[in-house]
Amino acid sequence: MIDRKFGQVLRKLRTEKGISQEEFALNIGLHRTYISQLERGLKSSSLRTIAKICDELGVTLVQFMEHLERAK
Repeated sequence: MIDRKFGQVLRKLRTEKGISQEEFALNIGLHRTYISQLERGLKSSSLRTIAKICDELGVTLVQFMEHLERAK
């Protein structure tokens, strides 16, 4: 399922940066529980939110999608 894979990639990249869910959410103007739901594959994200996520993670949309393609 794409939502689960998206969440796995988000969690992996966020933790590699050493950013907590709370700090990450604050930096992009979202609630921590929403980030948690994304990471658990319970919610789908808009393209606008994905762009904010990528900016905060320091990756392009293409790089994020490449991670998503490689996720199991």
